[in-house]
Amino acid sequence: MDNNFRKLTRSTTDRKIAGVCGGIAEYLNVDPTVVRIIFLFAFLCGSFGLWAYLIVWIAAPEDNRLNPREQ
Repeated sequence: MDNNFRKLTRSTTDRKIAGVCGGIAEYLNVDPTVVRIIFLFAFLCGSFGLWAYLIVWIAAPEDNRLNPREQ
C-alpha cells in the first residue's frame, strides 16, 4: 500500500490568527490570501466562515515543522 497522503494541519509558518487559512492553502497548494478572502466572504454571508474556521481550528493539529524563527 502506498501511504502518500497529505494531512490537513494548521500552519505554524504562515499564520495570522491560528494558522487555519495557511494550513488549508498549503494543503490545496494555493495562495493563502485566496483562502483568507474566501473565509471572509463566507463570514460576511451568514457567518458560515466563522463556524468553519473555529471547527478547523479545534480539529486540525499544528504541523510538526519548526518555525524558522525558532531555529
